[in-house]
Amino acid sequence: MRSTFLFIGLLLTRAAFSQVVDSAMRHVVLQGAINFRDLGGYATADGHHVKWHMIYRSADISKLTQADLDTLKARHILYDVDLRGVQESAKAPDKTNPGTDYILCPAGSDSVNGAMFRDLSKVSDGDSLMNIFYNNTAYLTPRYKPFFGKLLILPGDDALLFHCTAGKDRTGIAAALLLYALGVPYQTIREDYEATNYYRSGSNEQMIKGFVTSMHVSEPVARAMMGAKGSYLDTTFAAIRGQYGSVDRYLADQLGLDQDRITILKAKYLE
Repeated sequence: MRSTFLFIGLLLTRAAFSQVVDSAMRHVVLQGAINFRDLGGYATADGHHVKWHMIYRSADISKLTQADLDTLKARHILYDVDLRGVQESAKAPDKTNPGTDYILCPAGSDSVNGAMFRDLSKVSDGDSLMNIFYNNTAYLTPRYKPFFGKLLILPGDDALLFHCTAGKDRTGIAAALLLYALGVPYQTIREDYEATNYYRSGSNEQMIKGFVTSMHVSEPVARAMMGAKGSYLDTTFAAIRGQYGSVDRYLADQLGLDQDRITILKAKYLE
């Protein structure tokens, strides 16, 4: 068994390998959604851990089956933060259980997605394309402030799910900002972001093939678009520091997460 894990470790990044090891706890296997996982268990710099079974991240949940909905109900997932655009959410509405508190946080998604997916066949550098998205701070505050607003009022017995379409970019940044606010080291945050490559591996290959054959996108560009490279997340954090001076100042001044609210977040989601 040990030799098997060592072999897998040679083939995967550190982030993906760590997710293979603890995926039995973190991964919520559903029939109608992928990249659905618990954010619990991550250690903070001061020795605490994010609580399990309170915060979940996912890709699109418009195709959940009744069995999937039963799973969400059993996990008390009664808050749903949808980070997709208005058009995305209208085409594929979330499937949720009755009584679920749902909010849509579409800021920038319709305009940015439209620009990104226009004339992809002419794009020659996928990394540059993705870094344009991750460098754009214009929509961060209106997109993520409502997300943190729900986290601050979440009842102790309930759980919250946040997602976009792939569960990679908008969801990845949301997870990164939350884990940062809770005091999780950036290296761990980066690994959680990159772990999407593990949880979406099969789906990514199908989508890459579709981009290449149907939209005439070059394979390197398609792979860059579907990948979760740590350097992309680095770009967002660098852009935040460049515009606001520090990530902490951004959280306080733009998202309303002053020290009192950070204390509330930590009291609710750390053990």
